[in-house]
Amino acid sequence: MWTPNYGEPYRPVPYRPTRPPQASALAAAAEFRDQMRARRTVRMFAPDPVPEQLVLDAIATAATAPSGAHQQPWTFVLVSDPTVRHQIREAAEEEEQRAYAGRLGEEWLDALRPLGTDAVKPHLTDAPYLIVVFQQRYHLMADGSTHKHYYVDESVGIAVGLLLAALQVAGLAALTHTPSPMRFLTELLGRPQNEKAFAVIPVGYPAPDCVVPDLERKTLDQVLVRI
Repeated sequence: MWTPNYGEPYRPVPYRPTRPPQASALAAAAEFRDQMRARRTVRMFAPDPVPEQLVLDAIATAATAPSGAHQQPWTFVLVSDPTVRHQIREAAEEEEQRAYAGRLGEEWLDALRPLGTDAVKPHLTDAPYLIVVFQQRYHLMADGSTHKHYYVDESVGIAVGLLLAALQVAGLAALTHTPSPMRFLTELLGRPQNEKAFAVIPVGYPAPDCVVPDLERKTLDQVLVRI
């Protein structure tokens, strides 16, 4: 069982990463940028099986994310069981029906309209895998004592970003689904009291007839400020 290093002294170790040649670095950066530009949120998945190792490698990549005080406050639950995925879909759609029926409010519904979403979530059962990401609000020790975690939202958000990038590089499609509230996921998946669901991420290959909303991303000039 992993235990945190609370109160241990600072022990620096050497870090000497290899610096790649500039031309190689520029080429790799451009290739990665183009791979990420091709990434889209997908809601239409093929039933084709996905090698589990691709997903495991993506989760392992996500777990390299920086975190507040190096507390690594995340748990990734990989769900492939069709029965459990069906249970998750049923519970999520029940919450989504309430949300779309009025809980979201008209302004939020207007923002969602270009995405073509509604309360029906077939991707939760069509995708061969669901990765349910939980944030650990505090560390629960074996003896029942607890230690506070810091910057949990920020840390888990960075990890999910790395996860999405790794899945894209592996040729897989994904969706960040956040039904609200998500307490049902803690119960369905038997997670401990210190964990709170952060996102449900269906993973698979896009369906042959997959379509996505006609949207545009902001350009670099629109998001970059040089000082």
